[in-house]
Amino acid sequence: MIKLDPYIEAWQLRELILKKEIRPREAAEFFLRRIEQLNPTLGAFVTVTADQALDDAARIERLSAAEAAAMPLYGVPCAIKDLTWTKGIRTTYGSRAYANFVPTADHEYVVRIRRAGGLMLGKTSTPEFGARATTEGGFCPTTRNPWDSARTAGGSSGGSACAVATAMAPIAEGSDGGGSIRVPAACCGVAGLKPSRGRISMAPVQGEGWAGCSTKGPIARSVRDVALLLDVMAGPVIGDPYGLPLPEHPFSSAVGRRPKGLRLAALSETVLSAVEPETLAAFDSACRVMRELGHRVEPIKLDLTRIMGAYQVITVCGIGSYKVEDPDLLDPVVRPVWELGRRFSATDYIGAVTAMHNTGREIVQELAPYDALLTPALTRPAVPLGTLPNPANPMTTDSTGRLIPDIYTWTSFLFPFNATGQPAFSIPIGFTKSGLPIGLQIVGRPADESGIISLAAAFEEARPWRENHPGL
Repeated sequence: MIKLDPYIEAWQLRELILKKEIRPREAAEFFLRRIEQLNPTLGAFVTVTADQALDDAARIERLSAAEAAAMPLYGVPCAIKDLTWTKGIRTTYGSRAYANFVPTADHEYVVRIRRAGGLMLGKTSTPEFGARATTEGGFCPTTRNPWDSARTAGGSSGGSACAVATAMAPIAEGSDGGGSIRVPAACCGVAGLKPSRGRISMAPVQGEGWAGCSTKGPIARSVRDVALLLDVMAGPVIGDPYGLPLPEHPFSSAVGRRPKGLRLAALSETVLSAVEPETLAAFDSACRVMRELGHRVEPIKLDLTRIMGAYQVITVCGIGSYKVEDPDLLDPVVRPVWELGRRFSATDYIGAVTAMHNTGREIVQELAPYDALLTPALTRPAVPLGTLPNPANPMTTDSTGRLIPDIYTWTSFLFPFNATGQPAFSIPIGFTKSGLPIGLQIVGRPADESGIISLAAAFEEARPWRENHPGL
């Protein structure tokens, strides 16, 4: 049995494999054993694809040294969220209604991950249709927070973030339609990037997700690994309704850049909810670090909630678009949202898309003077399982008197940037006194993933978080 640091970064693991210090099959077996040991308690995986991982390892071991060196993920095990199509492997969307659905194709970015030498360990847990901010209540196992098993790992990419945080996988793919990469990244103490609208193709399954609100993205324990996986996943497919060309230089090259004198906006208030004191203190500390790195940090007031109404219609319609023959199979929390989505008209939907794009344009223009925006990732740390939404009262009132879904009190800073399409990073910035991770959100200008990768890497260097691991 090989000896390997389970928290080794993906790029380091690849280097060991290329040097033939370990074989791809040995790497796959190592992490499959981690899954066997930890998953029964944490619920990060709904399906484990051991045979495919080992078969793929055997396939790439037969390649020449030159072919292996050309693969950016050569021999690196990874996890894929169960909202993603995987050819010949069930994809449940976290729903009992799709418990036996087996796609006939891979999502394009899965093809790219495998082509890059990645070994798929399995499919990670997600709430039904990605419609919760916690990973519970549907077909998949409830995913528990590795720092406190009574709390959520976040959602909807909770399984992926938990798998990375506990070294069941070095890297993982997630999706984000309202914070679904950034919520679990913040809850689990890892790094997660929601790319720009159009950065990652949804081919051949969709043209766009939730009118462009939803996208796929990387989750890892370091900024460098996030950039590595983004390089593999990114890029349009001919015929995409919209797509961003790849930048002149790889995203990974941005990790080593240290820009100075950036103008950063800092937003720490939202009318949807108060920010919990420990979260606010950690955010203030993160802003001080940014100043110490030579940047100007300017507190701003910005009403992000004006985009909420249009965004809600679009996302509810997206959830309602899933075909379900027997609604009694649905999660009781998700079912009313699914039913509401099916009641909206095409006119309602098109009007909401127009309103979202117009309001999103306004928000982007107001942020244009700044190189990036800083916010807390969440208004409070990971919530106890079974409490969001509040079972007794899933709606709440914000400070303006509006009745809003309970979820938005937690994700107030996240979902608006799904609507604007801007790239947004969640990185760890500390812990509460009780040991729960706290996250910082860095929002970039449209299509400027490289800019926020550089900023996140500089922060990571100043405040390292990679050695903080849950006590399993």
